[in-house]
Amino acid sequence: MRRSRTLATIEPDFLGKWEYAPAPESTSHLSIRSSYDLFIGGKWVSPKSKKFFSTINPATEETLASVAEAGAADVDAAVRAADRAYEKYWRRMPGKERGKYLYRIARMLQEKAREFAVLETMDGGKPIKESRDVDVPLAAAHFFYYAGWADKLDYALPGRKARPIGVCGQVIPWNFPLLMAAWKLAPALACGNVSILKPAETTPLTALHLARLFEEADFPPGVVNVITGAGATGAALVTHPKVRKVAFTGSTEVGKRIQKSAAGTGKRLTLELGGKAANIVFADAPLDQAVEGIINGIYFNQGHVCCAGSRLLVEESVHDVLVRKLALRIRTLRLGDPLDKNTDVGAINSKMQLEKIKELVQSGVDEGAVLTQSGCVLPSKGFWFPPSFFTNVAQSFRIANEEIFGPVLAVQTFRTPDEAVEKANNTMYGLSAGVWTDKGSKIFKISQKLRAGVVWANTYNKFDPTSPFGGYKESGFGREGGRHGLAAYLEAE
Repeated sequence: MRRSRTLATIEPDFLGKWEYAPAPESTSHLSIRSSYDLFIGGKWVSPKSKKFFSTINPATEETLASVAEAGAADVDAAVRAADRAYEKYWRRMPGKERGKYLYRIARMLQEKAREFAVLETMDGGKPIKESRDVDVPLAAAHFFYYAGWADKLDYALPGRKARPIGVCGQVIPWNFPLLMAAWKLAPALACGNVSILKPAETTPLTALHLARLFEEADFPPGVVNVITGAGATGAALVTHPKVRKVAFTGSTEVGKRIQKSAAGTGKRLTLELGGKAANIVFADAPLDQAVEGIINGIYFNQGHVCCAGSRLLVEESVHDVLVRKLALRIRTLRLGDPLDKNTDVGAINSKMQLEKIKELVQSGVDEGAVLTQSGCVLPSKGFWFPPSFFTNVAQSFRIANEEIFGPVLAVQTFRTPDEAVEKANNTMYGLSAGVWTDKGSKIFKISQKLRAGVVWANTYNKFDPTSPFGGYKESGFGREGGRHGLAAYLEAE
């Protein structure tokens, strides 16, 4: 890759000399099967398609397991099993009893937290400290939260009688496999619906191990089904005539195709799609705190969240200071083995995603932006990209407009609050944003003008099961989390 001038020369001599002894998380407690079937009707069944695919560890490129690829006949079997479970068991079960099942899953997730964290890291490439401290605890918290709603649904829709929709087809992405599964399953089940979950083909293992928890928890057969496969499997699921509700998290392109296929069918639909979130840093902001928020929003998760703060809008008077602090900070980030508890930046999820990141970064260089990279040594095996950011970025550049899903930040400047808002909103997306300032009044004023579903103030990427999450424009519609997340899974009378 051709590189333009960088800011790497400003680093002090002491950076890079402080090393930590390796602290790898043990995998001895984790049992990964050599092959995984489909979980349909409460049983593990071989795919009628007779097809399997490999899921690999992106940090080592080693095959972890062979996973069943569900065809149209398998999808139909899962939907019919779910429909039977809905009519026979789940819709008839009192809410307080459904809540007990969800509480059971939440407790089991807590008990097996270490196993799920290691599995999430091995299959997805994210650092173990993120899987351990964010993904798994939040997944359990969502099941706890919605278990409490299961017998209170009439309060979720005041003045109206709430009833479930029926069979739900739920398709989740590779960036937060376990947490996205909890976001989808917990409210659907609490509301009395049944589910068919389709995880991403690159990260199916935590969803399959979650299916084992539903099996161990003695859920009625067919209430939860997990089918694995690629795009064709997801398409067969969302277009099945017996699926009454579709919940999709993924790319805007695929979301548009799903919306077209659902038009005129009467299916309920929620879409959580792409994003190009902006962090707005004013001159009166606590700059060191802002740098840590920026790091948390784009580098600790390799930019693998749709709400990643991949754009940074800085007030012109503090641009040079903030960029210098950011350049110094990314030099201290440790990239390497995701299972090492000292690792800050893990592996890119797949080779295809890595190639997309490289292509977009090269476009930024070609268009004239200034690239700064951490200079860390990349492992010889696996899919890796160093923490990077661009300065001298024009609004028209691809890196300022396209979702990159990698540890790459585009920095721009502004002079007035109105200019900051205009630049932040000048995108087809509207998922999230961040505001950094010492003045509370400015936070409220700016956040009201931002066309984003979630706006964080003096922090970034903080989630809670009681708080709704979702976007505007081409970031989709509908909300997940909180009381708002129940509405998507209920009919009101």
